[in-house]
Amino acid sequence: MRAVEITKAGGPEVLQLCERPMPVAGYGDVVIKVAYAGVNRPDALQRAGSYAPPPTASDLPGLEAAGEIVAIGAGVSEWSVGDQVCALLPGGGYAEYVATPAAHCLPVPDGMGLKEAACLPETYFTVFSNVFQRGGLQAGERFLVHGGSSGIGTTAIQLGKLFGARVFTTAGSDEKCAACLELGAERAINYREEDFTEVMKGEGGADLILDMVGGEYLPRNVNTLAHDGRLVQIAFLQGPKIELNFALMMMKRLTITGSTLRPQSDLAKARIADALREQVWPLLNAGRLGPVMDSEFNLADAAAAHTHMESSGHIGKIVLRVG
Repeated sequence: MRAVEITKAGGPEVLQLCERPMPVAGYGDVVIKVAYAGVNRPDALQRAGSYAPPPTASDLPGLEAAGEIVAIGAGVSEWSVGDQVCALLPGGGYAEYVATPAAHCLPVPDGMGLKEAACLPETYFTVFSNVFQRGGLQAGERFLVHGGSSGIGTTAIQLGKLFGARVFTTAGSDEKCAACLELGAERAINYREEDFTEVMKGEGGADLILDMVGGEYLPRNVNTLAHDGRLVQIAFLQGPKIELNFALMMMKRLTITGSTLRPQSDLAKARIADALREQVWPLLNAGRLGPVMDSEFNLADAAAAHTHMESSGHIGKIVLRVG
């Protein structure tokens, strides 16, 4: 099969088309003929050599895809050959075929194409588990989403709004802020022109912050949170190390937490999939939310897709067309 591999740690140019053996469905697995694969920040981190795949995972990048099941391993009863699914992957999505645990697959939502469905798993697993399960977002709370125009951000805004929160967000241009407002944000803060801490303090502070920036945002987030507020960290685009006054955390009774998705156990990911199927997929089936699409690249142009993603000029999701 055709695939895109990481030839060495480096920039987008190290992504090269190659031939690889077809994957085999192990116990509890399915093999998917990939139509589209999502492009995500962890793919770029893996390419740069700073996010190694788990020992049992494929070394090929790609953490989400959509397509048709073509093989089923022993122990799988919930899917059949020919079913169209989208799936969270341990790796290997930048290829014509990929194997993944059957429990990490979800049906393509009603009325949605495979291109859009390929953008759901990584983002929805990440947002739902961190915002609702870990962060405990409740209706009526003030929810600040950093990077609101990203794939994670556009998903978090929509879900937060649909579950009754007051959603605020930051973005780097007026165009991106406008896109966030259209998705349901109450206020979109252009961080190049306004201080999000001052804006949120005028609202009483944030009850929950979802952050992937890190760096100098960490002390600013602690300052921004209301009493009993929660900070959920899912990435560190500005780096993971900073001086932080923890006395403020104690005085405001704050919770600082975070997670990465890929290293979690198959069982943990299956439980997230079950929660999504029950609580979020009905909303997708009803057309009440969906992925914001930015652009599409051919599999052979994965390097260009990464360049575009790392330019931060995109609004929403980037996909590779495989099949």
